Amino acid sequence: MDNRNQGGPILNGLPSQVPDIDPEETAEWLASLDGLIDEGGRTRARYVMLRMLERSRQKQIGVPSLTATDYVNTIGPENEPWFPGDEEVERRYRRWNRWNAAMLVHRAQRPGVEVGGHISTYASSATLYEVGLNHFFRGKDHPGGGDHIFYQGHASPGMYARAYLEGRMSAEQLDGFRQQQSHFIDGKPQGLPSYPHPHQLPDFWEHPTVSMGLGPMNAIAQAQFDKYLHNRGIKDTSQQQTWAFLGDGELDEPESRGMLHVAAFEELDNLNFVINCNLQRLDGPVRGNGKIMQELESYFRGAGWNVIKVVWGREWDALLAKDRDGALVNLMNTTPDGDYQTYKGESGGFVRDNFFGRDPRTKAMVEDYSDEQIWNLKRGGHDYRKVFAAYKAAMEHTGQPTVILVKTVKGYSLGPHFEARNATHQMKKLTVDDLKLARDHFQIPISDKELEDNPKLPPYYHPGVDAPEIKYMQERRAELGGYSPERRSTHIDLKMPSDKAYQAGRRGSGKQEIATTMGFVRVLKDLMREKDFGHRIVPIIPDEARTFGMDSFFPTAKIYNPHGQNYISVDRDLFLAYKEATDGQLLHVGINEAGATAALTAVGTSYATHGEPMIPFYIFYSMFGFQRTGDFFWAAGDQMARGFVLGATAGRTTLVAEGLQHGDGHSHVLASTYPSVVSYDPAFSYEIAHIVKDGIHRMYDPADERDSDVLYYITMYNEPMVQPAEPEDLDVEGVIKGLYLLKKGPDNGGPKVQLMASGVGVPWVLEAQELLDQDWGVSADVWSVTSWTELRRDGLDAENERLKNPESEPRTPYVTEKMAETEGPVIATSDYMRAVPDQIRQYVPSHFTSLGTDGYGISDTRPAARRYYLVDGPSVVTQALISLADTGKISIDKAAEAAEKYQLNDVRAGSSGSTEGAGA
Repeated sequence: MDNRNQGGPILNGLPSQVPDIDPEETAEWLASLDGLIDEGGRTRARYVMLRMLERSRQKQIGVPSLTATDYVNTIGPENEPWFPGDEEVERRYRRWNRWNAAMLVHRAQRPGVEVGGHISTYASSATLYEVGLNHFFRGKDHPGGGDHIFYQGHASPGMYARAYLEGRMSAEQLDGFRQQQSHFIDGKPQGLPSYPHPHQLPDFWEHPTVSMGLGPMNAIAQAQFDKYLHNRGIKDTSQQQTWAFLGDGELDEPESRGMLHVAAFEELDNLNFVINCNLQRLDGPVRGNGKIMQELESYFRGAGWNVIKVVWGREWDALLAKDRDGALVNLMNTTPDGDYQTYKGESGGFVRDNFFGRDPRTKAMVEDYSDEQIWNLKRGGHDYRKVFAAYKAAMEHTGQPTVILVKTVKGYSLGPHFEARNATHQMKKLTVDDLKLARDHFQIPISDKELEDNPKLPPYYHPGVDAPEIKYMQERRAELGGYSPERRSTHIDLKMPSDKAYQAGRRGSGKQEIATTMGFVRVLKDLMREKDFGHRIVPIIPDEARTFGMDSFFPTAKIYNPHGQNYISVDRDLFLAYKEATDGQLLHVGINEAGATAALTAVGTSYATHGEPMIPFYIFYSMFGFQRTGDFFWAAGDQMARGFVLGATAGRTTLVAEGLQHGDGHSHVLASTYPSVVSYDPAFSYEIAHIVKDGIHRMYDPADERDSDVLYYITMYNEPMVQPAEPEDLDVEGVIKGLYLLKKGPDNGGPKVQLMASGVGVPWVLEAQELLDQDWGVSADVWSVTSWTELRRDGLDAENERLKNPESEPRTPYVTEKMAETEGPVIATSDYMRAVPDQIRQYVPSHFTSLGTDGYGISDTRPAARRYYLVDGPSVVTQALISLADTGKISIDKAAEAAEKYQLNDVRAGSSGSTEGAGA
């Protein structure tokens, strides 16, 4: 059944192409509105307009809500600005870009390589990028600062192709596409990554945009952070723009739309989304039965964005001007995307019959058009002037973020085998006939013989550096402030904090019982007070600051809000009153972990994007970090973000009353899979102080030669206990490397064991040390393991060094060296699953057993939970006795006696830890 005549999905927009039957009267109404704006301002004019809409509905005029408009361009031809460039020159090298981008992917399919790639995305969006690169996107050397461009991941071949024409990349480099380690130039691997990966091409790409959906949220966070820097007086970012290029299929990702309200509420008029609506996702139509542009217009407009649609090219202007009764606009409104896709896969005659032929009025409009003329009725995304008009309008719009919805053809200009085909996203190769068609379309001076002699390696095209088109291209980029994309990592130097800033953590809590989370907050508070350093700290908090004890920052550092605080706070008379300010230091993002991680990325890469180092301290429920927003952390690592990620209320048994949803027993397993994340599970606040100090120096001290592009993940607990002062002989190197001897066992003449623990597990093994001595005459040394993951990485590095150089003297892993002189079996535990301590099993030169909190979390008391998981002090004692029996030191009867003595099978007998503050 053909439902096209039943009406499209959205038909209540206001036509923008309807002829004006009384221009004089219209001009008077418009003049009245202009006068109202001049006299009363925008707010008054908006109020009056809303009242007019209200009255029109009361009078049943039928004025619709403006969530969607007709399927035509937002900017009519009479309102298009003058185009300042040389369109013909720009068209020529845009064609060369398209050819070279396609050849880059095609050549990467040569025998022995065949690494894949994507041709069709850039083919559809080349005009969108070229308009920006020639006229809008500012480079790093622009006086007002460089723009942030989030290039669509699958369009990366186009960016490489342009860099080739600009002289930034050679043909030899292009041939290394997706061969990063195996493609050698001058004896060194110089391949190109598949997508925008700053970590893998650090002088070129600035923002990663694959996986799908992360780009939109990260772009919003970037634009927000630019305003934050400006409002705090750290940098003038008033001229900098953020541009995010997205696909219409990508907008189905929840993350793509998840923060639109933030951009609207904060009036991020420095933010522009450009959505390439080629109507296709990876396998087929985005909305075969609907209209994705109309859907997105309604969605963005409803979210408070400024929406600009670029649907049709200039060839349609004359037809729309003749459409006095709206027949053509009606056809445009009611035709579903599936049909539009089919039209571009057929011919001009097919379009005449199946589109224009559906209404005698529209059929008459094109009766004098040849099939070729109908075929050349282009979509707006392939019309330079239409796209230029949209970009200019977006730049000039204030008070709202802008989304530009641009209709294109996927695989445009690549020939009938590619254009608008469902499989075009997966197509990597061109036949000889395809190559010839593309060459002719792009007007590339390459002969048939060159294509036929080696069709697997058709040549790239470059007219030479002295060609007028290349000089024009270079002049445009020079005027705009340099090349794009480009990443720079130079930044101003930071003055390191004084040792005094860390004293609050190092001196302990005296007699007061505090959680390590509060110990960290004390350290952070003093760091924020450091002159010439503290203002560079950016605390990032979802809606849990009070849970983490960070509400003390509210009245002093204040919460960032670009609108300030325009209400009377209910707790204004309290010492810890909630205070918002335009220059607030805290980024309090609400219940939005993904948005907070996007903010972490923007803040943590400021050293590169702005040359202004800012240090994020992102604190969250540990369960909701790497588990919930892990893809964002991976992107942050790709972008080489620096900063601190703080998993508060950590572990599976400290927030145990919250149950399964909050019981974190695996975040360190997840974090260990991120190469740039340095993970720590400290037990005491003095360990935290040293870890934070080490992280700051590693990231920003020029004298520190370690890799600086890291995130420090530190887990902290909500269980109050006396925080001991730093021991006088503390092994600081061990704290940083991951292991140090905390308390030597008593000299009681009995058998020896080694107890290892991290985080909140350290008190349990200290308890076990006493029980082993008092009840069983066993001497136990207690080791604080601040980082199981760093110990493992050190061991893996030693193994890899040996593998590459078998004849050299092997390096001993740190944990092996530290444990070499110890006596007795090792029992390792933590508040995490056994996989966490098991990371070092192969490097411990003794009998090794681990305990852990494997399984889902439960709701109960801390002592009961620790007994349930068999990680409490008596469980450690019993396992130590089992290990001594297994190594022939004692009889297994002792272990059985201990299990009965401590009632290990009864959770009610557990006593390790307190019950205070176990629920949030």
